[in-house]
Amino acid sequence: MILKNKVVIITGAGPGMGQAMCRGAAKEGAKVIVSARSVAAIEAIAADIVAQGGEAVAVPCDVARTDQCQTLAKAALDRWGRIDGLVNSAYYHPDWLPLESHSIDQLLMAMDVIAVGAVRMAQAVIPSMRAQGSGSIVNVSTLATRKPMPAEGGYAMAKAALNQCSRQLAVELSGSGIRVNTALMGWMAGAPLQQFFDGLDDGGAFEKQRASEIPVGHIPPDGDCAKAVYFLLSDYASEVTGAALDVNGGDWVAV
Repeated sequence: MILKNKVVIITGAGPGMGQAMCRGAAKEGAKVIVSARSVAAIEAIAADIVAQGGEAVAVPCDVARTDQCQTLAKAALDRWGRIDGLVNSAYYHPDWLPLESHSIDQLLMAMDVIAVGAVRMAQAVIPSMRAQGSGSIVNVSTLATRKPMPAEGGYAMAKAALNQCSRQLAVELSGSGIRVNTALMGWMAGAPLQQFFDGLDDGGAFEKQRASEIPVGHIPPDGDCAKAVYFLLSDYASEVTGAALDVNGGDWVAV
């Protein structure tokens, strides 16, 4: 268990990747603070982790609220006395529109939740990480920042700002023992994507096409993609900071 006894906060613990990360981190031995805006959803995840023999607590948080980010960090410290890891996975996805006609309000919201929200959370956990001389922050980004996709510019712009947040913090936190890295996810098999495929009236043709275009030969499952995040949180990545790790089945190099 590569996260044994580490206290890890995971934001954006909704359906799909966020939920998979919480469950997987607990199986790797972490004490998990499960966080999102939906109280019922995170309480169900935390309860299931505990029922499986893990340790978890649900703490609701809107990362667009500085006070709630501070409360989330305090809850981790009050419960376990330290914070070893932070995974910034909370996001807001604007409507799929070209930038020339994109809603500026939605673009600003994406920036506020994805990029500025990550900074709020980093500011909330860095003091305790500095005091203990160690910590790992992992920002969950997207393939769309490397491989632009039509009509996804608003989301990708916010994630690109998140990428720079990782690089900036990695440099600014030099010598503190705190590492900051990015995991760039692509298409991930899980409940959200399956709902999308099920809504298409093509008999599964697009799903098969998309899978064939990814070098590993399939759409990577969200639970397997989450394993890269555990690595970046763990001591196995003790010498890794400021890195951007592609976790998308090689999709980023495919034409």
